[in-house]
Amino acid sequence: METRRILAINPGSTSTKIAVFQGDKSVFLKNIKHSAEELAEFNQITEQFEFRKNIIMKEMVDAEIQIDLIEAVVGRGGLVKPIESGIYEVNDRLKEDLRVGILGEHASNLGGLIADNIAQSLPKAKAYIADPVVVDEMIDVARVSGHPEFQRVSIFHALNQKAIGRAFAQSIDKKYEDINVIVAHLGGGISVGAHLKGKVVDVNNALDGEGPFSPERSGTLPTGALAKMCFSGEYTLDDIKKMIKGEGGLVAHLGTNDAYEVELKAKDGDAKAKLIQDAMSYQVAKSIGEMAAVLKGDVEGILLTGGIAHNPDLVNYIKDMVSFIAPVVVYPGEDEMKALAMNGYMVLRNEIEPKVYE
Repeated sequence: METRRILAINPGSTSTKIAVFQGDKSVFLKNIKHSAEELAEFNQITEQFEFRKNIIMKEMVDAEIQIDLIEAVVGRGGLVKPIESGIYEVNDRLKEDLRVGILGEHASNLGGLIADNIAQSLPKAKAYIADPVVVDEMIDVARVSGHPEFQRVSIFHALNQKAIGRAFAQSIDKKYEDINVIVAHLGGGISVGAHLKGKVVDVNNALDGEGPFSPERSGTLPTGALAKMCFSGEYTLDDIKKMIKGEGGLVAHLGTNDAYEVELKAKDGDAKAKLIQDAMSYQVAKSIGEMAAVLKGDVEGILLTGGIAHNPDLVNYIKDMVSFIAPVVVYPGEDEMKALAMNGYMVLRNEIEPKVYE
């Protein structure tokens, strides 16, 4: 029986998820919610370090986890500089960039920092991060926009997209690095990536203003109208930023970021809810078509994942538009904790070599 243990840590804006795996089997999983009141006393994300780390340690002690048996601690990668996909051993340079937040402040920046601190207290553990949202494998031609002042950037759900790509490859007895797939992650943000032989060579910036709209993000907007709005004098920069991310998409159209609520309203005959849901599905399908062109039509499968992939009406709408390209396979939900842990497990089994963050 496999005895090697991996601790996965995934700090989010209002929660901290932790999981302990023994080999490829989960033996402990906990989603710790943090109230607005608890977090209000911290001015910066990095100030939450001790608070979150102490909670993690307490939960494992309370659950009687044999912490000394942990051999790998894998934290959710944060907003570090753009890097290739893979698992990275935490080093001083990585920790500094996580502390500074060179691409912005986000709770996920704490993942590598807490992982390193915990690993240092254990007899045989090393700390890692895996497939952060800034994974960048885009080909040069995909980076060019219509103006040299604007470059397309790669920010997407790399951890889940890569995990789903590998899962699909395994299901057809092939290596992820030998196939081409399109993966659409459908969650609070939506990203659609073209995976060419194991590399995401093109993908929309799912964070702030590209691709399909989502429950709370506006996606690609008409640029002329956006520019006019910016200089109308009626909105501040913060207003516009919130309109793009946080108060766009379903929130702007329907007043909710709950895709399941919209699904139920559409089923109950709410014409506006159905139109907006269909429009979101339509935009996802269009993006899949774009990525099919990137892969020159050589596509083994179109993979739909994320929480919204539970919606059969939305999935069927997309299938109707894109199934002529390749078979559509649905992986509803996401399992980021398993994805983190499996990266650590592959390192312990010497199946992959951890990369060096420079």
